[in-house]
Amino acid sequence: MTTDAADAPPDAERDDPLLAVEGLHVSYGKVRALKGVDLHVDAGEIVSIIGPNGAGKTTLSEATTGFVDYAGHIRFRGTEVATCSTAELVGMGLVMCTESRDLFEFMSVEDNLRLGAFRDADGAESRLKFVYELFPRLEERRTQLARTMSGGEQQMLTIGRALMGDPTLLILDEPTLGLAPLVLEDISRGLEEISKLNVTVVLCEQNVTFAMRHADRVYLLENGAIDREGTPDSMRGDDYIQRVYLGE
Repeated sequence: MTTDAADAPPDAERDDPLLAVEGLHVSYGKVRALKGVDLHVDAGEIVSIIGPNGAGKTTLSEATTGFVDYAGHIRFRGTEVATCSTAELVGMGLVMCTESRDLFEFMSVEDNLRLGAFRDADGAESRLKFVYELFPRLEERRTQLARTMSGGEQQMLTIGRALMGDPTLLILDEPTLGLAPLVLEDISRGLEEISKLNVTVVLCEQNVTFAMRHADRVYLLENGAIDREGTPDSMRGDDYIQRVYLGE
């Protein structure tokens, strides 16, 4: 990864954000996917990143979790992400649920969940109990192969597996994509319970109504750059947001 990590502070101040992104640039060949993105996420917040398909939301998620090279700064708990392996970031509490879910399709629901705790086995049983309380359908299907589940059930399993790793910061990339309304309510209730655990969440979503419903703050990402930011109420009152994203 390429970054100016040498001038990053060695330790985070107590009042620093949990996640700080400064002047973030990501390119794929000649295509500039992110263009000077600045944002921050404080501990305990749910921050939604909204924007259309192709805006750069997945690239932002992948850069934050160490999957793509970047220029600029991404600091998690005061540490430059580029200086850590993905496994180290997971060990620090930074966990991502990808849009593609990345489940072990020929393993059971419970085996998928237990694999989520492979770096932190202490407390795994209590976290498994919490996941089953959060998504009772997973307990009902605990011996079922992941590949035979519906899309909504697979999304619950993906989130549940991430929670098994005891995350400090959970990044959800398009968790509602293609889900039926009833399943959306299950995911919605799950997010509400997760927030009570003081888990910080970054929610990258095309479903603007869903994203605003759960957020403390919202960033609008368009064409690889932050266009607007604010509280859900202020963003709902924005004429552009209303016209383009809320259909009002």
